[in-house]
Formats: sequence, structure tokens, C-alpha cells
Amino acid sequence: MQPSAPATVASGAAGFIMKAAVVALRWWLDRMLSIGYGVVDDYVYPRFNHYRRLQAEVHELVAAAMPPAVERRDIRVLDVACGPGNFTCALAEAGFTVTGLDSYAALVEVAKEKRRARHLSNLAFRHGDLTRGNTFRDGSFDQVVSIHTLYVHPTPERLLREAHRVLKPGGHAVFVNHTRQIGQWSTLREIGRRDGLGAALHGLLWVLPNSIFEAARQRVGPHYWDEETFSTQLRRTGFSVLEMRRTFLGGVSLLVWARKSAEN
Repeated sequence: MQPSAPATVASGAAGFIMKAAVVALRWWLDRMLSIGYGVVDDYVYPRFNHYRRLQAEVHELVAAAMPPAVERRDIRVLDVACGPGNFTCALAEAGFTVTGLDSYAALVEVAKEKRRARHLSNLAFRHGDLTRGNTFRDGSFDQVVSIHTLYVHPTPERLLREAHRVLKPGGHAVFVNHTRQIGQWSTLREIGRRDGLGAALHGLLWVLPNSIFEAARQRVGPHYWDEETFSTQLRRTGFSVLEMRRTFLGGVSLLVWARKSAEN
């Protein structure tokens, strides 16, 4: 027996409502996760020495790429996937003109509150995804910074291409990406063997919440790149690798300093 027209319509409406409810629930969970990440990051960031050292490394390279006789306020820096904006604010406080970009609106709002509280007129935050291709014009920035972004992006190769596009010819970029999964207990054991029990306990400050967020977030990737893979991806995009070194938590991440050709 064929279902009646009203029954078919009712069934379709119920399916639509169910799909809408699932989408709304996913949006709400994603928003709560973003807010939770921002709150935890604000607590961990100033207390976690590995973050502070990584920030110093990035700042050193951004400063080293400055042309002679150019003021810091004239250097435009894009921080891709800036999250709650801690790295971004630090670059602005160092005097650079910085734009933070993130695809999570809740984190962008958290970052904007920090900008207002610190009265940073040389800092802006925008909600968006660089890989959409229409966020910024070609050659908009002197430098691009991307900290632990590539491994969780659905299309990291495209993200590199867009970073290359928005850089001015001769512009520089700093990319930091995990080389492997940071397991909660395996990482702490590794830190303990190398640096002692106190360092391992301190590592809990970041490793534990990171493990929770990794388990809860929408699964994308992950894209862990070793030295050879990272170099290959950058060369395909058009970057020249100036420097590459291990960093963060005793070397679980790769920091790459790259340059766009002045002829592009």
C-alpha cells in the first residue's frame, strides 16, 4: 500500500526537523567547546613555559624579517586561526600592526574583548576562513603567522596556498605544526624522563586540557608533518624554507620560517 500524501509530507517534515535539530545541537556543542577552549587557554597561556618560549621564538623571527629602516607599525602581520588571540595580542603589543583571523566566531569575540581591554589600536580581529579565498586581497600582508593550525585544518595545502597569496612579494611566514599526536601519558612520561617529575607535572597544565579538546572536537585530519613532508608542501606552494627546527614540549612540533619570492 502506497503511503498517503499527508503521511508523506509529515514524514518529510519530521526528517527536516530532525536534521535541523542535529545541526543546531552540533553548532551549540561546537560553540561551547570554543568558549571552553578560550577560557582554558587564557588560564594556561601565561603559566605554561613552553607557550612563552614558543611566543619568543615566533616574535624573534617576525622581528628578524623586518626590512631596514622600517617602523614596526608599518609591518602588517596576519595571525591565521588566532583562537582567543593571545599570540596575536603579544605581536601587537610588540608594535606590529596585526590582524587575527579565526573561523570560530565565539573565539573571535573573546579576542576582541582582549583588544578592547588592552586598548590596542594596531590590532584587529576578523571572523573567517582564509581558504575561502576572498577574505583578503593578494599581497595584503608583510608576514603571516600560523601556530598549530595546519594539522587540524581540513585542507592544509590550500591554507598554505592562501597564506602565500596574501603575502606581499618577498614576505615572510612562520608556520608551527605538530609532527605527531600528543598523547596524554606518553608525552608526560617523555617529559619526565628528559626533564624530571616537576616538568612532567607542569606539562599537565597543557597536555590534559588539550587531550580533552582533541577528543571532543570535530574530527579533521590530523595532518602531522615531519621535516621532509613539511618542506615538500611549502615548496609546492611556492615558499622557500629559510629555517626549520623542532620546538614545543621538547620537539613535538616543527617551526618553519619561510619566504615568498620577491618576483611573485
